[in-house]
This record gives sequence, C-alpha cells and structure tokens, in this order.
Amino acid sequence: MPGFSLASRLRAGEIVHSAWCGLGAPVVAEMIARDGFNTVTLDAQHGLWDFAAMRDAVVAIRGGGAAPMVRVALNDFGTVSRLLDVGCEGIIAPFINTAADARAFAAVAKYPPLGERSFGPMRAMALTGITNPKDYVTQANDNIVALAMIETSAAVDNIEAIAATPGIDGLFLGPVDMSLTLSGGKTLDADAPEVDRVLERIIKATKNAGKIAGTYCFEAEHAAAFEKRGVRFFLIGSDTAFLRGGTGAALKTLRGR
Repeated sequence: MPGFSLASRLRAGEIVHSAWCGLGAPVVAEMIARDGFNTVTLDAQHGLWDFAAMRDAVVAIRGGGAAPMVRVALNDFGTVSRLLDVGCEGIIAPFINTAADARAFAAVAKYPPLGERSFGPMRAMALTGITNPKDYVTQANDNIVALAMIETSAAVDNIEAIAATPGIDGLFLGPVDMSLTLSGGKTLDADAPEVDRVLERIIKATKNAGKIAGTYCFEAEHAAAFEKRGVRFFLIGSDTAFLRGGTGAALKTLRGR
C-alpha cells in the first residue's frame, strides 16, 4: 500500500475499523490485514512487541493491504519517531492527561511547525513510495495520525484542551482503564454509564475541534451504535480473542459430537 491510507480514509469521512494485536507476531498482524481489516494496531504498551518485531510487522501489515498503527508504551515518546521512520501511519499514546502531555506527544509525532520531529524516515519513504525527502516532510504532518488516549480522571478534566492541541488528530477512549479510574479501582466495566458519559464528552470535544473520536470495542456489534453518535475510529477485539474464538468454536463442535 503506497502512501498514507489511514489518514486519507479519515479525511474522506470513512469509518475506520482496526484490529488490535498484542501477540508480537508480524505474521499474525499480516494475516489479519489480509483478511480485510484496513488498519491493524500493534499494542506495545501491554503486548509482547519489541521494536524489531514492530518494524517487521509494519512491512507485513502494509503488504497485507492495511495501514499500520502502534499504541506505544507509557511515556515512550522516544519510540514514536522511530516507528514513524519505519513506516507506521499512526500512533496512539496512552495516559495523555493534560494539554502539556498532548504537546509533548505532538512534538515527537509532527515536524515543525507543529512539532519537533527530527528527520530520518528513509524506510518510511521507501514504503510510501515517496522519493523526495521534501515531499515526505510536506505530506507527513497531515498524514501521520496522532491519537491521544483518554483513560484517567485528570484526562477527563482536560478533554477540551487536549482535543484543541495543535498536532493532535483525535482522542481515543480507553474504556476499561476509565472504568477502573472512575470506580476507584472497584470495577472493570467498559459499558458503565459513567464511561459512556466520558465518551460523549470526547465526541463533543473532537467535533468542536475538528478532530477524530475513537474508542475500543470488545464486541464488533457495539461499533454500529457508537458510529451513529459520531465515533469514527474503532479498535475491535484482539488477535488473542480472535484465536480463542476460533479454537473455542472448533472444540465446542468436536466435543459436542
């Protein structure tokens, strides 16, 4: 896939559904891409990925016809530019709690004047089919998608300021951690009413700022309802869940005979 397919889809008003991959296996990410997800997101915060595996997965995902994204580890802004340099099209940064956090994230994801990203995207240029370095710099800021993850009470207090930060392209709700925060550690309920109220604030703030609203869905069926409310980017399920679902269905059939 030459160019930047993720940003172009979002600019065109498309709803983007991304698979969630944590197993650390590039071939799994590629298979999911080839099965039809147009974006595949690698989870470097809680998943099994190291940088070399992510580098190879970026190529594998692109080869499968999809756009590669990564959720980086907590406070790992140093890896953001490296991932973009090897061809990643989008980054989700966890625990963006303030406008200052958002500015620090944008600084490593965007070139001046929006940020401070240094130049070195030789692998990304090869994968996107861009041969002129100036052309890459000209296109990168508009085509690298930077999503700030909202998952704490502090982030909720600063939703509007984070959404308005230059260089931040959207807000992404982490519903499980948000439920953990809002319940004082008592529950893990992504469907809790208080979590839904946070999603509504994210939708409103991103609409006002001209940005993208995103969220995670354990069940694909939930995405349709959120889409009607204005959510445009979804992470669906996980490679682990897909594997367990397939093996579970096979074993249920075998043992039921």
